[in-house]
Amino acid sequence: MSTPYSPTVMDHFSNPRNVGELPDANAVGEVGNPKCGDIMKMYLKIEDDVISDVRFQTFGCGAAIATSSIATEMIRGKKIDEALQLTNRAVVEALEGLPPIKLHCSVLAEQAVKSAISDYYRRQGIDPVPIVGALDDECDDHCSCGA
Repeated sequence: MSTPYSPTVMDHFSNPRNVGELPDANAVGEVGNPKCGDIMKMYLKIEDDVISDVRFQTFGCGAAIATSSIATEMIRGKKIDEALQLTNRAVVEALEGLPPIKLHCSVLAEQAVKSAISDYYRRQGIDPVPIVGALDDECDDHCSCGA
């Protein structure tokens, strides 16, 4: 049986890294839309501007789980400004590709990281928009759910 997914995607789906809540998180971001079925929640522990720990919870397909999992590995130990450079394209490349119909999952992973970092800045009393940028809550650019 052939699969449209790379061995890396299958590995991160079957054995996701960093799953679960992070009780001492000081940054939490949630993105997605119940209409399209993919919801990602990212928990960060940030110390001295470095992401010292990261966890995720994802309700969605295998690609959504895999993109969340690899995104956590890509930002752990990074400074905030480095984590903000994470792109959906980098997530796809790290997973050795995704089928076109699943690319929206990589966008959600990028947005989940940025949403959590925005939350961190808000908790510090800092407006995150000049640093992180505005976050798009709609699916129209990356999803076919029509929301």
